[in-house]
Amino acid sequence: MSLVALLLQGSVTHEYDVLFWSIVALCAVVATAIAWFLIYSAWHYRRRDPDELPPQIRMNIPIEVTWIALPSILFIAMFVYGSKLYFDVERPPDNAEDVYVVAKQWMWKLQHLGGQREINTLHVPVGRAIRLNMISADVIHSFYVPAFRIKQDVLPGRYTTIWFRAVLPGTYHLFCAEYCGTEHSQMIGWVYAMQPRDYQLWLEQGAAEGSLASTGEKLFHQFGCSNCHHFDGHGPGPSLLGLYRHAVQTEEGKVVIADESYIRSKILNPSAKVPQGFKTIMPTFKGQLSEDEITALIAYIKAIGPRPGTDLPSGPGEQLGDYGGVTPDLSEPPTPPIGTPNPGGVH
Repeated sequence: MSLVALLLQGSVTHEYDVLFWSIVALCAVVATAIAWFLIYSAWHYRRRDPDELPPQIRMNIPIEVTWIALPSILFIAMFVYGSKLYFDVERPPDNAEDVYVVAKQWMWKLQHLGGQREINTLHVPVGRAIRLNMISADVIHSFYVPAFRIKQDVLPGRYTTIWFRAVLPGTYHLFCAEYCGTEHSQMIGWVYAMQPRDYQLWLEQGAAEGSLASTGEKLFHQFGCSNCHHFDGHGPGPSLLGLYRHAVQTEEGKVVIADESYIRSKILNPSAKVPQGFKTIMPTFKGQLSEDEITALIAYIKAIGPRPGTDLPSGPGEQLGDYGGVTPDLSEPPTPPIGTPNPGGVH
C-alpha cells in the first residue's frame, strides 16, 4: 500500500497522522534548535582569558516572554487538536452499523446484525461507519487494526466500543495487541473493505438462518423471559419495549442508562441495580448463556427499542410482531418508563 493510500485510509487516520507527524516535527525542530544554541553558546561565550569575567545579564524580558509564550501556544494547540480527535474517536456516528465481537483465546468471533458470522475476518463496506461492540470470554485482549489507527482493549465482563470507516477497498491486518497467553501471536486476522455492491453480495451469500436479533428472540422465549417481560407492561417484570439507551431509576435512588453493559449485568446478576417498583425474582443466567447468546439477547432488546425521535420499536423493518411474539397496541398510552413505581410488581 502506498503512503498516500495509507494516509487516506480510515475515518480518522489522516488526522492521527497529522497530529503524530506534527508533534515529531515540532520536537525535531526544538531539539535541533536547542542543540545548535548549546554549541553556539559554548563557542561564542567561551572564556578567552583565565582572568576574564563576563558581564552579568540578570533579565531579558523579550527572551523570557518568548520562551514561555511560544511553547505554551504550541502545546495548547496540540492539546486542543488531540482532544478533538479523541472525542471524534470515542463518539461513533448515529448511523454506524453494529458488529458484535467476542474475543477468546485465541480467536476473534464476529457477528453482523444480519446473522452472518465470521472468525478472524471482518467484511465491511467502504464509506460506511462501523461500530464494534466488543467483549472477552476469558482474558483481556486488544483489537488492533494499524491501517485504520484503531486499538481498543477488549475486557471480560464489560463491553467496549470502537468505530472506524474504511475509505479504500483492500485487505488489512487485524491483531491482538495485548498479551493473552501462549498463542497470543496467532490471534491475528484480516479486515476486508469492499465496495458496497460487493459487500451486499457477500451478505446475501453468507445469509444465516436469521438475524442476530431473531436469534435473541428465540433465546428470549427459550429461557422463559417472555413469561415475565410483557410488551403491554402487565407482566411481573418490567416491559423491555424501548428499554435500550433509556434512563432506569433503581431502588437505590440512582439513575443508570440501559446500555449493553447494563443489560448484560441484569442477565447475569439480576439482583443488582433493580428498577424502582420491582422486586428481584429473576434468576441468574450466569453459566447458562455464552457470550454469543448474551450478545444475541442484547441485539434483540436493542431491536425492540425506539427509533430515534419516535416511540416505535426500531427492528430491521419487519412488522412489530416479528419481535417478541406480541404486537404492542401503540394506540394505547405508552407503558410507563422503567423506574415508575409498580405496587406489588416483581422483577
